[in-house]
Amino acid sequence: MTRRRTALATAVAVAAGLALAGCSSSTGSTGSTVDGKPDLKVSGAFMPEPVMDDMAAGFLTITNDSDVADRLTSVTSDIAGEVQIHETKNQKMREVTSFDIPADGALDLERGGNHMMFLKLKKKPHRGENVSVELHFEKAGPIKAELPVKEPTHNPEKH
Repeated sequence: MTRRRTALATAVAVAAGLALAGCSSSTGSTGSTVDGKPDLKVSGAFMPEPVMDDMAAGFLTITNDSDVADRLTSVTSDIAGEVQIHETKNQKMREVTSFDIPADGALDLERGGNHMMFLKLKKKPHRGENVSVELHFEKAGPIKAELPVKEPTHNPEKH
């Protein structure tokens, strides 16, 4: 009888421990990481094949699946002497120092809106190639992404 109670108590303790472990995760119950850094993911990245030899644009979406806001502060790429981040307001484009990425939200860099500008291209990228970038954030560590080079008129549909 004592052996059964001990076995039952052990089983209950193990089950309770597993249940408690399942309630916590490295991303927390609301998606924030244990170390307080946002959980960022890049999707929909592309670069239209440039029509000029010295500059190109890049587009992507950064999704923040956490309760910690962040900020995109810069972009670097080996293909360009400089990468700027631009906002478009009232059909006018201007360089900015950062873009906010809200908690549980997203930053869309898209045609006709906010985007990346690759200046002083070292090599003109062609359709079918990939352009590597490194995105730098205020809180999260850097994220590397590949931008597939698409036809100059490429414009993905938003869902």
